[in-house]
Amino acid sequence: MATVSEQEKGSSSKAAADDDRMDERGAERAKLRISRFDSLTSLFLALILFLGAFVFMMFVVWLLSGEPKPLALAPIIENPAGRGENPEGFERDFEPPGAEEVEDLMEPTLADTIEAVTDAVSSVAASLTTSDTNAAASTAGTGAGDSRPPGPKGEGDDIIGRWERWELTFNAKGKKDYAQQLDFYKIELAAFGGGGANVIEMASNLAGSPKKTVNTDPPTEKRLYFSWKLSNPLLQFDRQLLAAAGIQYAGRNVIRFIPAELENLLANMEKEYAESKGKKFPHDIAKTVFESTSNGSGFEFKIVSQRYRKGR
Repeated sequence: MATVSEQEKGSSSKAAADDDRMDERGAERAKLRISRFDSLTSLFLALILFLGAFVFMMFVVWLLSGEPKPLALAPIIENPAGRGENPEGFERDFEPPGAEEVEDLMEPTLADTIEAVTDAVSSVAASLTTSDTNAAASTAGTGAGDSRPPGPKGEGDDIIGRWERWELTFNAKGKKDYAQQLDFYKIELAAFGGGGANVIEMASNLAGSPKKTVNTDPPTEKRLYFSWKLSNPLLQFDRQLLAAAGIQYAGRNVIRFIPAELENLLANMEKEYAESKGKKFPHDIAKTVFESTSNGSGFEFKIVSQRYRKGR
């Protein structure tokens, strides 16, 4: 009986030990079980990691792509009317004389010649200012004159060319500020003429160390250019910058070449401005004044005034 009792005690203690181990394992499992707090924390951590990786990838793409480029503007091509191969003169086209003009073409008598010479001498001062033409002036005839201004060949459109209707102004605190504006717009200063070699000498990188380039074939230069109407401080800056590039400017024409991109940008600005005023572009425009201003990160041209042709 004693032996049985000891066996029962041994089995009871073993069962109790097994129960204790089961309780410990259950407690450990409970500790390892994922709570709702752990689930939410993991979700937020995953989202933060995903967003961080996405932002980093976008930053790398931005670094590799460089500065964003603006959308290319549609080129605006103009064809102003011009003389071309047509001869200059009072009449646009040749016409045979009428019956009333035949008498003027007949050989005059000596008395008529002397009288005509006397009349011509007394009126030559007035007749010289009646027309800006290379033809011989005369008050006879009914011709209205050649209405086409000098310019490209062909009839073209009834518009005023950009070189005549555009005016570009700059506001500069000094030579360096002015040079920075020219470099920003990629405008080159140039000098030509003056009795020397038939070349165009140009200066760029004006705000740093001016660089000189020479075009030995001027007819190949197709860029639009402007010159100052009156003497002003900016003209003196132009000359100083040309001298810094080693370009002789005395007795020569000093001009500014406008790059094609800037010309097209100004044309689109002018078109938008004119159409906002209910005007037809470019037929109604007589003058557009652009002004260079600072915009914080650089410079930009703005339209400060626009005049229109009479009757339009």
